[in-house]
Amino acid sequence: MSEKPTKHTKVLIIGSGPAGYTAAVYAARAMLKPMLVAGMQPGGQLTITTDVENYPGFADVIQGPWLMEQMREQAKAVGTDLVDDHIQSVNLKSKPFEAIGDGGQKYTADSIIISTGAQARWLNIESEEKFKGFGVSACATCDGFFFKDKTVAVVGGGNAAVEEAMFLTKFASKVQLIHRRNELRAEKLLQKKLMENKKIEIIWDSVVEEVTGDSEPKNVKGLKIKNVKTNEISELKIDGLFIAIGHDPATALFKDQLEMDNTGYLITKSDSTETNIPGVYAAGDVKDKIYRQAVTAAGMGCMAALEAEKYLASN
Repeated sequence: MSEKPTKHTKVLIIGSGPAGYTAAVYAARAMLKPMLVAGMQPGGQLTITTDVENYPGFADVIQGPWLMEQMREQAKAVGTDLVDDHIQSVNLKSKPFEAIGDGGQKYTADSIIISTGAQARWLNIESEEKFKGFGVSACATCDGFFFKDKTVAVVGGGNAAVEEAMFLTKFASKVQLIHRRNELRAEKLLQKKLMENKKIEIIWDSVVEEVTGDSEPKNVKGLKIKNVKTNEISELKIDGLFIAIGHDPATALFKDQLEMDNTGYLITKSDSTETNIPGVYAAGDVKDKIYRQAVTAAGMGCMAALEAEKYLASN
């Protein structure tokens, strides 16, 4: 089998959510002819988000997949080389940097922008999959608004779960926090606020067994939950379920090459997207575990492209 010729680019963008596409738009307009490798889930987490109401510039509700399609088309229109491949290994010690795709395609680059994103952890039960986007969500900030005066449940026990539960009380009439243990992992101050909130009820020592609801049109009606101490199954009537058991950044690729925090998020310099290796930048959810919004990811994509441009000009 003949080796595929190596593809070289000044800017290699790995990943294709709002961060990657925005980086591509800026890099392409700076005449850097960027190459963007789309990865396994082109468009990232927004492709599983149906209604988007908080992306600036759209008065009407837009669809996540549509927004990503538009960003992709824009990146292409200004001159990005879009590649459907998945990077499986990188060497950031070599100059130029090297990356290898799934089929063995080799890429070399003078600078790299990493926008591989993160994935929400799910419960991984069949009924959850069925109702994803139809009452089951992993983002209260994105979808809480759709549950005005309704009853919702949140699964989890850490800071994220407590924050999501509190946020949801702005809209929902009742929030039930389901936790598999008998105490929360969240910070004490957050726990105190949670306990004081009249709209929140905590269901201890319990796990979700099944999400129940209608098939046509699809919507969530309730949950079957199991008490882990008694094995007793009980039913809850709810209108929405939020999973808040954490996110995993897609950074396995960069292990032992780039600095990460203890949960695997890439660390960048203050007010910058630069990693510990000059010429390598990280933008979006791969480095941001606080905001996790399309608009902040896009903003970081812009920053990364501008920083890469400056880096290339001075080298």
